[in-house]
Amino acid sequence: MLEILLIDDEPELRELLREQLAEAGHRVRVAVDGAEGAEHLERQVFDVVICDVRLPKADGLSLFRRIRKDSPLTDVILMTAYSEVGQAVSALKEGAYDYLTKPFDIDELLLQVRHIDENRMLRRELENVRGELSDRGSQTQLVGESPGIRRVHDMIRMVAQSDAPTLVTGESGTGKEVVGRLIHERSSRRDKPFVAVNCGALAENLVEAELFGHERGAFTGAVKKRDGRFKAAHGGTLLLDEIAELPLPAQAKLLRVLQEGVVEPLGTNTPVRVDVRIISATHRNLPERIKMGAFREDLFYRINVIEIPLPSLRERPGDLPLLLRHFIQRLKAPGAPVPSISPAAWAAISQYRFPGNVRELSHAIEHAMVMSGGSEIDVIHLPPSMIEPTGSALRAEPAVGEEPARVRPLHLALRDFEHQYLLRALKAADGKRTRTAYMLGISRKTLWEKLRHTGTEPQRESPFEGDAA
Repeated sequence: MLEILLIDDEPELRELLREQLAEAGHRVRVAVDGAEGAEHLERQVFDVVICDVRLPKADGLSLFRRIRKDSPLTDVILMTAYSEVGQAVSALKEGAYDYLTKPFDIDELLLQVRHIDENRMLRRELENVRGELSDRGSQTQLVGESPGIRRVHDMIRMVAQSDAPTLVTGESGTGKEVVGRLIHERSSRRDKPFVAVNCGALAENLVEAELFGHERGAFTGAVKKRDGRFKAAHGGTLLLDEIAELPLPAQAKLLRVLQEGVVEPLGTNTPVRVDVRIISATHRNLPERIKMGAFREDLFYRINVIEIPLPSLRERPGDLPLLLRHFIQRLKAPGAPVPSISPAAWAAISQYRFPGNVRELSHAIEHAMVMSGGSEIDVIHLPPSMIEPTGSALRAEPAVGEEPARVRPLHLALRDFEHQYLLRALKAADGKRTRTAYMLGISRKTLWEKLRHTGTEPQRESPFEGDAA
């Protein structure tokens, strides 16, 4: 079964095609013009788009080119009048699956759709086998099931089959290097080197030497010959992370290397041919950097044949439980039980905005597991930045004539409730912690940690009192 978007402004033909495609077992959405079609494409990734070339509000060829950029795995079938065949043929060269000249036999369209379905099934089976073989020796994972992450996985599978220069964009901590590694591991270059270099971490006067290599004596401190990162990645993949941080002179030399496939190490005029697949990554807005004069426009088009945008963690809240489980499983001691997460801790995590994205979440879980000592992760074990008030508390809508009521974040309210409940339990147990822990159904260690966090100091009990309790 395929997810199909049908875009045509002829009501009778549109309804006839929708019925025939639905009877063939496919899920079909329809749009009456280019603008409505674009709205559907914003909300969903389709397997197939069947689109008339001539449409109101946005023409079919413009939609086709947008689909090729945003959803390269979507197959596009164009419907065209005889006079527009030349445009359709041009679209075939750009990657359209096929075109049909109106009027056409509906069975011909159904046959094309069936071929697409069969080809996609074969590709999925092949990719599953390749993925299993690749994953056996790999720890690289992009965790998530949200639509945004599924789209990234689809693009990785497509991009890995070519050597097209690829630009991975997204906020810091979203997993750009992970995507680069996955592309390499699923490509025909998987047995060759994968070299990642953070362009922002290179000293400005040594950028070219690090990337392209240098001869002995090429500059002060060059005491011996050194191959650059391009030579180290020969036959494999080079990830240029934070490429926007490259100074302009290095950008000019990089552009020449990408155009000619050769590097010239500093201190020599002898070109060295390199076979490298380039993946670039940045959290910057490169078009804005181009306007500022900080990034070369010709280099941008050279590295951005295919762009893979990564969603922030804020845009994929449904993936949070999957990521939590993944990090806890990865960080726990071998053979140790998987620690649980208290409701208060989960409330704090789910409400936090994660400016550092998945990387920040990973560090937060590692911090919490160290602080909890392998027991249940509670709100007190999370990094302070995740549990302190930010001054942006939500406010409830007041009734007429009432003062606005301040609504505190849930995890802070839970923490205060827990503190007050501990005080009541201690009072009921005459301040004895062993008896209090027994009444609450928790260990003395857990109780002690909670008391230490709240600053509560009950009367000290003797070993005899503790045992008697």
